[in-house]
Amino acid sequence: MAATLSVWEFDTSAGADEAHVKVDRLHAEEVFTVSDGAIVSWEPGTRKPRTAQFPSADPEGALGGSFWGFLFGVMFFVPLIGMTLGAATGIIAGALTDVGIDDNFIRRIRRDLRPGTSALFVLTSSTEVDRLTQAFRGANARLLQADLSDKQEAAIRTAFAD
Repeated sequence: MAATLSVWEFDTSAGADEAHVKVDRLHAEEVFTVSDGAIVSWEPGTRKPRTAQFPSADPEGALGGSFWGFLFGVMFFVPLIGMTLGAATGIIAGALTDVGIDDNFIRRIRRDLRPGTSALFVLTSSTEVDRLTQAFRGANARLLQADLSDKQEAAIRTAFAD
């Protein structure tokens, strides 16, 4: 079954942590299944965001820390290095595009996440996104999603196998 990487952006640095508590509870109640996820929160006045992988992620479906580290590195830390990487940045972005995470997706998250905001990254089956949308109703969350084919999801799992 195809997967969806949904990103829920919040206007507060605590929004993603609060949403994660709700996701964790609903996952435990078997309302929906979360394969993996991570939180990015950026406290006001800090130079860079804090990132954390879900501790409760499904071990069978989890992408692993190397995937999240790579994704967040491309989104937040490579731009800080500047143009010294040049072509390497294009190669990295191309690798993500090949697995269904395009440059526009990365650029939008990079643009929207700034000090005082947060985002919740959730990997679920494509059919679960509507349930998440219902769960976050009234939470003032903006949704951005990347739909991954079975082939793209398999490529991510192969590339980032721990």
